[in-house]
Amino acid sequence: MTTAYSFSTQLYIDGHRTDGESDELISVRNPATEETIAYVPQATIPDVRRAITAARKAFDEGPWPRMKPAERAAVLLRMAEEMERRLPELVAVNMAEAGSVRSLAETLQTRVPVAHLRDMAERVMPTFAWERPMEPTIAAGIGISQGQIRREGFGVCALIAAYNFPFFLSMMKVIPALAAGCTAVLKPAPTTPLESLLIGDFADAAGLPPGVLNIVTGDIDAGQELTTNPMVDLVSFTGSDTVGRMVYAQAASSIKKVVLELGGKSANIVRADADLDGAVRSALMGITAHAGQGCSILTRTIVHESVHDELVARLRVALAGVRVGDPAHESTTMGPLITAAQREKVEKLIRVGEEEGARIVSGGGRPAGLDKGYFVEPTLFVDVDNSMTIAQTEFFGPVGVVIPFRTDDEAVRIANDSPYGLAGAVWSADTKAAYEIATRVRAGGIAINGGSAGVNPRSPFGGYKQSGIGREWGEFGLDEFLQTKAISWAAR
Repeated sequence: MTTAYSFSTQLYIDGHRTDGESDELISVRNPATEETIAYVPQATIPDVRRAITAARKAFDEGPWPRMKPAERAAVLLRMAEEMERRLPELVAVNMAEAGSVRSLAETLQTRVPVAHLRDMAERVMPTFAWERPMEPTIAAGIGISQGQIRREGFGVCALIAAYNFPFFLSMMKVIPALAAGCTAVLKPAPTTPLESLLIGDFADAAGLPPGVLNIVTGDIDAGQELTTNPMVDLVSFTGSDTVGRMVYAQAASSIKKVVLELGGKSANIVRADADLDGAVRSALMGITAHAGQGCSILTRTIVHESVHDELVARLRVALAGVRVGDPAHESTTMGPLITAAQREKVEKLIRVGEEEGARIVSGGGRPAGLDKGYFVEPTLFVDVDNSMTIAQTEFFGPVGVVIPFRTDDEAVRIANDSPYGLAGAVWSADTKAAYEIATRVRAGGIAINGGSAGVNPRSPFGGYKQSGIGREWGEFGLDEFLQTKAISWAAR
């Protein structure tokens, strides 16, 4: 199958590019122009089963799980080198299929996952405790036992990524799975499959053994085959909490391990003594970063009542300076939503916010002069109560809410009054007070005064409550893909 791109958009199974069994194709559209930029196969259930079978054979019979960690690390480093060589291509594809503005495409979308890959191969794998001795003990007078504790790859892994950060999210699963000695089947979102399919080229260039990494496209049927097939040992899923519940239930049929990275409605707490310039920048990013299509971005600004009006006034000015448009244009600072359906969902929630009594002080409609593309104005609500739908529901669009508070206890209560718990932030000149608040907010990662774990491979990433199960990145992500085995023998 040929496209305008230099890489194949065929499926990648058992080390080979292949068409799907069906003639049906998925049309990949540029969300800024609505133009079709590529076609990829609509993988059938037999296609997915072929990929799972290849991964199963590679794990049970192939060399990858039995290689020393240093040998696997060398292959991963070769993958990183090939990715670095082709970064301009990755950036261009990301801008076209995901609608990222260039600054985002060149950093979090592409360079950051490559940095994570290098960190895994160069730092984590060489120092990780793959084996350690078991201390000799006398067990209830039975005798002295000693042995070895080993960490081994979990098995065949289904890796299901979301559309908003296609390469980043795929690599955050591929990296620890391969580092652990697992084999995998990766399924990207049907709206943004191209960057994930390109990973097959990197695997080939690095000399990854056949079947270790397989890449299939497809929709609900393909995903359900991955989550229910008994040959799959672990499912790692990133997406909405609604689909996450389905994945969790489907995986239960064969008692698979499940790692879930789901939604968020993260709180940005701004105390009275905060640096408002920094707090406004973070609130602006919470609305406009990738058009709000991020699970961990700060979409609820919880601000002390004494500085509420000033923060809102500054944020309105900042929002007025946002340039919405085609990411291909250098002046654009916010791109489109991924599909017309996603835009409709966001617009419906905006209407719900107005109906519930919240007030729009910026945005609320579609940008003038943009007849093509799935664009929405960056939108800010005030007069918001935390019980409102717009304060509880994840928009996944460029919409933020501002909620006032009087005391630190009230700020923490509002922050925790959410079904989600993925991320958060605290702004205060009193770092001790900010740290105390951070310890009380029930979320997986809290930034104080602009600190960010968002690109740090040494920081665990994951959520509390309905934001997910498990952690990603670095040794924390590696640990999710490992089993623990005790081998003991009698001491004489």
